[in-house]
Amino acid sequence: MALKMVFYPIKFWGFHLGPLPVGWQGIVPRKAGRISGIITDNTLSKLGSLREFLEAMDPEDMARIIGEQVGFELEHLIDEVMIDRNAVLWENLPYSIKRRIYAQAHKQLPGVLRELVTELTMNVESLVNMREMVVSQMEGDRRLMVRMFLKVGQKEINFIWHISALIGMFFGIFQMIVWFVVPWHWTVPFWASIWGFLTNWIAIWMVFNPIEPHYIRYPQIFRLTKDRKFPWIVPVLRIGTYNFQGAFMKRQEEVSDVFSSVVTEDLITLKSIMTEMMYGPRKDKTRRIVKRHINEIMETPLVRTSLQLSLGPREYARLKTDLIDRSIEITMGPVCDPALNASRAQKIFQMFKERIRELTPKEFQNLLRPAFQEDEWILIVLGGVTGFIAGTIHLFVAFL
Repeated sequence: MALKMVFYPIKFWGFHLGPLPVGWQGIVPRKAGRISGIITDNTLSKLGSLREFLEAMDPEDMARIIGEQVGFELEHLIDEVMIDRNAVLWENLPYSIKRRIYAQAHKQLPGVLRELVTELTMNVESLVNMREMVVSQMEGDRRLMVRMFLKVGQKEINFIWHISALIGMFFGIFQMIVWFVVPWHWTVPFWASIWGFLTNWIAIWMVFNPIEPHYIRYPQIFRLTKDRKFPWIVPVLRIGTYNFQGAFMKRQEEVSDVFSSVVTEDLITLKSIMTEMMYGPRKDKTRRIVKRHINEIMETPLVRTSLQLSLGPREYARLKTDLIDRSIEITMGPVCDPALNASRAQKIFQMFKERIRELTPKEFQNLLRPAFQEDEWILIVLGGVTGFIAGTIHLFVAFL
């Protein structure tokens, strides 16, 4: 139960007595912002920079895909913006002039988009703060935080359950011996709470410690069958080697696949980077870059002359501002496309996996450790509390 309380409930369950909350919210969802910040600082930042990730996503190919989809909407976009500015004038403008404006925009769009995506990629570090982006995502979707930890650490959670049962059985036998020596009723819940406390502490310690591998040689007289089928073990006679290391630490190669998948599909995605870039705290800087590239189309002699004569200098200036807003909106359509994001995730998955495998054991530990380290004492105390409750029930059932 104590382990479940690390992750659930996602939202606070309980009530408030004035400013005092009475209830519970899982440690991970409650501290999603702080934990995700620690993971970003200690691990994600060591795996690479946002610029590296975007470059690995192939900016030129992204510009081509986005350009193809925006191209279908380009004429509609121009019509929409122009009608907003001066509907009567635009509707009465000769189609031959409109057609020349459309053609000029279509002609320049691929090159402008390619240059824009390249510049955004080169400057992404100044446009997006990776820590703020990840923290914002996790605080906005606390289920994502829980899902990430459960995907990465499910085997460790199972390990804690199983090892806790073994440790609990050992302590139970010890308590039985104590009972025969000191048959006092109060010792049953007392020792049960102590064992519950120690069980959780030892189990969590064994997940992450020792950090470094320690190889121990021992005489091996049997081994498990490869397919784990009957008879399950076969006799051997040799010197075996056991790696005495934390359960999570042993799985670095396996975890690299799972964590890379979670990060590239949910955290460091094209959609999340571009959303933060276009709508985040530094959006004004992004807009200046977008404006400069849109002006390459707007300031061509044909377009500028046609629109200034039609709208006048003041309306023409406002038109460019409107066009920036609508361009960002229409570009975010293909950027948010699941298929495009999936294809970009595939391009950076291998990079993440290889770099996670290259992390030192201390750095690798930080992928999962923050989930348990935050308010770890609560988890250990809960073990003592649940042990006391179980001991009390045992006392009433068995002796009273």
